[in-house]
Amino acid sequence: MSLSSVLGGIARTLRAEPDVETTLAAIVKSAVDHVAGAEYAGISLAENGRIHTVAPTSEVVATVDEIQNRTGQGPCLDAIAQREVFRTGKLLDKRRWPAFAPEAAETGIRSMLAYRLFITGTTLGALNLCSSQVDAFSDRTEQAGLVFASHAAIALVSAQTEAQLHLAIESRDVIGMAKGILMERHDLDAVRAFRMLVESSQTTNMKLHRSPPGSSTTAASCDWLPQL
Repeated sequence: MSLSSVLGGIARTLRAEPDVETTLAAIVKSAVDHVAGAEYAGISLAENGRIHTVAPTSEVVATVDEIQNRTGQGPCLDAIAQREVFRTGKLLDKRRWPAFAPEAAETGIRSMLAYRLFITGTTLGALNLCSSQVDAFSDRTEQAGLVFASHAAIALVSAQTEAQLHLAIESRDVIGMAKGILMERHDLDAVRAFRMLVESSQTTNMKLHRSPPGSSTTAASCDWLPQL
């Protein structure tokens, strides 16, 4: 089967995943299955200047990311900050990452291939491929993986967008329900009921669409609503 056929199938599979978590898991599994030399994979999401490991196929991937976070050095950070792709076949070489390399080598990882995941200039994080073999990734592998990473970024953004849409719909429904209860309980119009919700949100420092932990958002249990 040609590479284009494989990548097309992967793209369709990733787009069909129902949520962000399963999309991430499908991305890393497909990476290990289809990128030559990859033994382990994980995704590092960029959050407030740090990276957060999600869906690693092995704990060693999370360990390597933890070392990168602690030392501020490593292939994943370089891929995100400096270039689209970063490949190394000799993690024991301390010249580029003097603090990261010795600790990372203790995990048994010798080669890493990190791809920046981005859409229209917005960096999401990085797709990281790891191997216990020296020089596990070739120029050809790097190029094939780049196409795969592009599909992965599109699938991830799509899943995140869909999740945000679901949250927005749920938030609207909860707010609408709360307004209706206040209007019925206290004979308010819609504007005043919504104003009460906003004032209560500001006073309690709680977002409008959220109720206290452990509470129900059904009409039968709305003791968290503001009282007159």
